[in-house]
Amino acid sequence: MSRYYIGLISGTSMDGIDAVLASFDDGCEVHAACSHPMTESTLTGLRHLVQHPDEAGLARVGALDTALGHDFAAAALAVLEGSGIAPESVHAVGSHGQTVYHSPTGPQPFSLQLGDPNIIAVLTGIQTVADFRRRDIALGGEGAPLVPAFHQAMFSHPDEPRAVLNIGGIANVTVLVPGTDVSGFDTGPGNTLMDAWTRLNRGKPYDAGGDWAASAEPDEALSEALMAHPFFARPGPKSTGIEDFNMSWLQSVLDDLRQPPAPEAVQATLCNLTARTIADSMRRACPDPGTLFLCGGGAHNRTLTRQIAEGLEGWRIEPTDTLGIGIDWVEAAAFAWLAHRNLAGLPGNIPAVTGASREAVLGSVFCG
Repeated sequence: MSRYYIGLISGTSMDGIDAVLASFDDGCEVHAACSHPMTESTLTGLRHLVQHPDEAGLARVGALDTALGHDFAAAALAVLEGSGIAPESVHAVGSHGQTVYHSPTGPQPFSLQLGDPNIIAVLTGIQTVADFRRRDIALGGEGAPLVPAFHQAMFSHPDEPRAVLNIGGIANVTVLVPGTDVSGFDTGPGNTLMDAWTRLNRGKPYDAGGDWAASAEPDEALSEALMAHPFFARPGPKSTGIEDFNMSWLQSVLDDLRQPPAPEAVQATLCNLTARTIADSMRRACPDPGTLFLCGGGAHNRTLTRQIAEGLEGWRIEPTDTLGIGIDWVEAAAFAWLAHRNLAGLPGNIPAVTGASREAVLGSVFCG
């Protein structure tokens, strides 16, 4: 009899809580999936928190942690609704939560996710596994990216070089070359800067299909200034977040230009920045072409995916749908799998990817 798991995550883009109901008897079978909205007041509070972390008070952070716990529980119940699977048939919820600050290389390394798992466990009645990143950080790793272990388990091939590219708010890649160790790392911004610039200038949550970016040419001066960010030259293991790539940073770069470009040219440049840094990273990590499988919200951006393909001559590019998991659900499925690994007493990290000193079981269990 199958054991079912629910995976929950809200990524850097904060465009909703992705929820997946999955089983892992033979690979990964997704039985149901949905994207559940956050309550508007919680979303507004989160965006202010991540944009102005120094202004955060403990009372506000605690309130957001509680509010997000309710939203994540609602997402878990929403994915069950209509699936024909009762909550008591679900072995566990794996909840990533919402990252609000990621600082794995500071003097006191940490990564902070909100969305109280106690509330998820109580409201769903299902034991919940959460807090996946901090054990890896305690072992000297960066606590990210964590999805490469799932990519390796589900998408590797004995003969074919493959890579899996997740384009969320931040983009990360997993390189799966037969006969070599798995490598994986964040490449830099995915959608986060494009989304924020679109909200600021067009009042829309994102640039649908990349059409606005396609309406102009990238600005060369802005492009070179953005590429000067030290993260791009860092060797792996490495991870990043909106602490590095945010509107304050973008505005400071624009302010230093002699002639700031038009808004549409900025968007074109931000799209090109994501594509260029992904392609550069891929060529360094995997010089021999294979198949690149795309997932995450950025995989819907036609302009971005075209530019990535242009930068990776010789690579075949396909969505993860061709491997059985839809592009919108890979990350949520990964955290369902990490819950499965935790309860089986199996490690969930890859030390070569995160920099941890050893493999470890990730996450803590909160009783339903």
